[in-house]
Amino acid sequence: MTAKPWPTEIKVRKAARVLEIAFDDGASFTLPAEYLRVMTGSATDRGHGAGPRKPLGGKAGVGLVDARPVGAYALRLVFDDGHDTGLYSFEELYRLGRDHDRVWGDYLRDLEGAGLSRTA
Repeated sequence: MTAKPWPTEIKVRKAARVLEIAFDDGASFTLPAEYLRVMTGSATDRGHGAGPRKPLGGKAGVGLVDARPVGAYALRLVFDDGHDTGLYSFEELYRLGRDHDRVWGDYLRDLEGAGLSRTA
């Protein structure tokens, strides 16, 4: 069984609008606030049900205000658009960092397919 990634350092860089996170396997990621915001696990933003994530547009300028630990497994990220209900497990943050290019590309295609934009 493979050990789950464990964060060794977490920094909110408000001015840069990023979350910097390092893990015990040596991996480290700089995750933009917009990326994290549109990848929220929040039921409100996911459509309250199972199934594919609804693309969330208009978040290009969103900032990250705080990262609050939730137990020993996740962070509750607080964004400057008022969103603070999504939990991001350490495993999910690792996956979002590791798979950033693919996940972001899929999101941009879904956004375009839905007729939405990053800015409005």
